[in-house]
Amino acid sequence: MRIAVGSDHAAYDLKTEMVSTLRELGHKIVDFGPGSPDPVDYPDIALAVARAVAAGEVDRGVVACGTGVGVSIVANKVPGVRAALCHDTFSARASRQHNDANVLCLGARVIGPGLALEVLKAWLRAEFERGGRHERRVRRITEIEAGLGPRQGDGRPEGGGRP
Repeated sequence: MRIAVGSDHAAYDLKTEMVSTLRELGHKIVDFGPGSPDPVDYPDIALAVARAVAAGEVDRGVVACGTGVGVSIVANKVPGVRAALCHDTFSARASRQHNDANVLCLGARVIGPGLALEVLKAWLRAEFERGGRHERRVRRITEIEAGLGPRQGDGRPEGGGRP
């Protein structure tokens, strides 16, 4: 599998460990940086990884920053990307199985490297459960990205929730 990887300076050490682990597992890595622990802006790195995923240049992406929140916000701005912030193996598996997440986000200051690598491995092993409700919901996410409005029975109060 081709995997894009990137981080900010806060997660540089974690990124380095992830790249090493991914290579040991036989994956091909596209490293979007940084190349050192010098300060960088996470939006630029997360955007580059997300664009590579959305364009089909890689199969999946992994981005990390201090909390994982910033890279998650940025990656999810790119149409076609379903980025999941995961700090446990259950969420990592479910993000793939139920949401077909194609970018994993991690917070280097939230979890240690050992757990982060276990989360990464769980996410990589999990496959999307095609068919049924999960596929229907992912298709709806794609429709929402395309600017399609709410559907009948979209969960809003009668009258659209307006006073």
